Amino acid sequence: MRIFLMGYPGDLGGACTEAWHTVKLWRRFDADVHLIPTWGTDAKWRSRVDALGCTTHPTTPETLDQVPGLAGATVVSFCNAAFLANAKRLRELGCRLVWVNCMTWLFDAERKFYRESGPFDAFVFQSEFQRSMLEPELTRLGYKSDLGHLIRGAFDFEEWEFSPRPHADGEAFVVGRAARPDLDKWSSNTWPIYNRIQYRNKRALMLGMDERTHQKLGTPPQWADCLKPMALPAHDYFRQLHCTLPVNGGARENWPRVGLEAMAAGVAVVTQNDWGWREMIEHGVTGFLGSCDEELAHYTATLAYDEQLRTRIINAARERLVNDLASPDVLWAGWKRLFESVESERRAAA
Repeated sequence: MRIFLMGYPGDLGGACTEAWHTVKLWRRFDADVHLIPTWGTDAKWRSRVDALGCTTHPTTPETLDQVPGLAGATVVSFCNAAFLANAKRLRELGCRLVWVNCMTWLFDAERKFYRESGPFDAFVFQSEFQRSMLEPELTRLGYKSDLGHLIRGAFDFEEWEFSPRPHADGEAFVVGRAARPDLDKWSSNTWPIYNRIQYRNKRALMLGMDERTHQKLGTPPQWADCLKPMALPAHDYFRQLHCTLPVNGGARENWPRVGLEAMAAGVAVVTQNDWGWREMIEHGVTGFLGSCDEELAHYTATLAYDEQLRTRIINAARERLVNDLASPDVLWAGWKRLFESVESERRAAA
């Protein structure tokens, strides 16, 4: 099975991270993976994808038609503006187009393409919440429900060491969150919520803050340490936490990767009872979902006082991650069904 991915893995950006984990998944099941970087490659990431057995095709928008094997192939892309800008050209080459919008809204370039050329050949939704947000508008633009596929975001948990940080009675309980410095990712209620955590010896460790986020959130409490974006590798950051408490300031999480990372590392999750979190976290079993600021603080304090409960939740979350949410077999089955449906449509149209 030959698959083209338009885009490339990288250190920055959710779509670049998604690309890396997805091509690893595809190669795990022996797919013939070809990458079209838009429009350059980093040497480090080129060596990584080469080691997986992927083929990279350096090209430009003007020379897409010269990429070997591209004409008539299935092309997947994750939130890539260059893909949207060249989708019409790809369709002219007979490509079957698969779009993975990682957001909960449509891009203007998407709408333009749908109005002029109709919907893509297949759509990937990473959560039912995302599907519920996107399908109504997509339907008005020519989308049919059989084009949609629910496939969770690929996540290689083997890249993470499961090493929960133990917590003894009375010692510092470290809670925090990691996010890019997008203001919609950070709630102005962050410090009031953290202050409500009824545990005397608490510490906060935040990763991804800058002057804009400090201006929105206000002065951090003395017991909080705020790190700039990429000040620590994510693996090192999570090793320092007992609990992660992400509270958004406007962004509606589709399938929050930070939750998967916490589960993989052995960090308990307390988060908002909303959006894709409801599908990722089973309340009281693999984490806690709070419906208000007081509940978020209460569940976090509960974990600080009850180490047996925290340990049970951490282990249950890891088990759910491995057996379901990030199971390679489960994820590949979804992609295989999608590729087979696209190929079936291609044959029917021939």
